[in-house]
Amino acid sequence: MTTNWPQTIPPQALPEVINRYLTAHRAHDSATACSAFTPDATVVDDGNSYDGSAAIEEWLDRSATEFTYTIELAAAQRLDATHYMATQHLEGDFPGGTIDLRYRFTLRGDLIEHLVIAP
Repeated sequence: MTTNWPQTIPPQALPEVINRYLTAHRAHDSATACSAFTPDATVVDDGNSYDGSAAIEEWLDRSATEFTYTIELAAAQRLDATHYMATQHLEGDFPGGTIDLRYRFTLRGDLIEHLVIAP
């Protein structure tokens, strides 16, 4: 049987590690969010790359305090066996005030190996 990708899925059907990261990130819980990543993970956000646990935790701490905003998980897709996308709707005091961001996850085992955040 052939699987057709991508597949739209209910947000709650995202893998546990992605939901754990998204919940912790929304709550500004950097330690829990960081625990969702492999030690050698990479995050790309705003054109900057953060490599490894220490850099990712710094990025999480900074992003939690830079602006005040709300986040709503708007949609989810399974792109293939190890790739997922979550679309988050943000509203806050950042430039523009509202944006939909796509969080593209690559998993390795039960952890996040790579995350790209972009409009």
